[in-house]
Amino acid sequence: MSSATPLQAGTAPVLLVGVDFGLPHFDGELEELGLLAQTAGMQPVARITCKRKAPDAALFVGSGKADEIRTLAQMHGAVEVLFDQSLSPAQQRNLERHIELPVNDRTLLILEIFAQRARSHEGKLQVELAKLQYVSTRLVRRWSHLERQTGGIGARGGPGEKQIELDRRMIGDAIKRTRERLVKVKRQRSTQRRQRERRDTFNISLVGYTNAGKSTLFNALVKARAYAADQLFATLDTTTRQLYLADAGRSVSLSDTVGFIRDLPHGLVDAFQATLQEAIDADLLLHVVDASNADFPEQMAQVERVLQEIGAADIPQILVFNKLDALADERRPPELQDQYEVAGHLLPRLFVSARSGEGLDHLRHALATRVLATQLDMTPGDAVELPDAMP
Repeated sequence: MSSATPLQAGTAPVLLVGVDFGLPHFDGELEELGLLAQTAGMQPVARITCKRKAPDAALFVGSGKADEIRTLAQMHGAVEVLFDQSLSPAQQRNLERHIELPVNDRTLLILEIFAQRARSHEGKLQVELAKLQYVSTRLVRRWSHLERQTGGIGARGGPGEKQIELDRRMIGDAIKRTRERLVKVKRQRSTQRRQRERRDTFNISLVGYTNAGKSTLFNALVKARAYAADQLFATLDTTTRQLYLADAGRSVSLSDTVGFIRDLPHGLVDAFQATLQEAIDADLLLHVVDASNADFPEQMAQVERVLQEIGAADIPQILVFNKLDALADERRPPELQDQYEVAGHLLPRLFVSARSGEGLDHLRHALATRVLATQLDMTPGDAVELPDAMP
């Protein structure tokens, strides 16, 4: 079973491919992959989906579907094919030979976006490390023009094989150098955090799925001008500002972190440990959720998985359901404050609109209550209780 649907034409046409293996989070419309492609400067012109029980070892989708992809790409003038799942180096190489077009997967697409968006020295180093790790597994494809030469019975190898080994060593050396530079940056961040700890700073980190509105909320709370846009991965580098809470009579440290996404490449999770360290060391996480997105439960689950992976799953959370202004009247909640169950635990939830400002006073009041509870050394159970609604 498959479907092929034309999408809007553009200047850098690409074909989107998704394979349904029966997983609950399969994006049948390939909407997120399309947004990723547009964020990377491409324009989807067609999409095709199919169902399989398991990936084909050689072509991921099988030869018949690969023929269909090639025909559809030619029909719509696509110059590249993007898969919504990760491909092995061999699958990627075989598909390119079969389809006769460049073939890339979701992992490389995310890496390319990160490379385009990284601004800080730390962010650029993190992306460089992740891309080096990715490319190191695909040398056989990148150097396929260097065929191994044979010189008779029992003689194997040749210039091509030596070139691959040379490149492997060069990439290995580059990975080592980049890791060493990242260690230095991480040490500098640790020094900054220790300075904040000496000043008895209460640290709050914004986390959430990409495009949930974290940067817009950050700007609204601290009156900052951090870059915010309605697109995936608008923010890659951690930004920290002081937020004054009048009800607590003190300031707290608020950090905006990189957004998470489904199937975030493990190389990026590892490489961004320094950036995500702000979340790991936070006293409180504001888990920002796009309330207008019908798939918000799955997006929340993905965020929780990454938090578990980086060791931040046990940090107290307040759920902030953002984009209240984008909800139709019939979908608006009866109360702007309640509780919501996550992984068997009831967490406080507030509905806000970072764009219009609705609900932000309640959020500031909830943050102040949490800070005061911490100062009074209340128990964790007491600390998670929401304050009464403000008049």
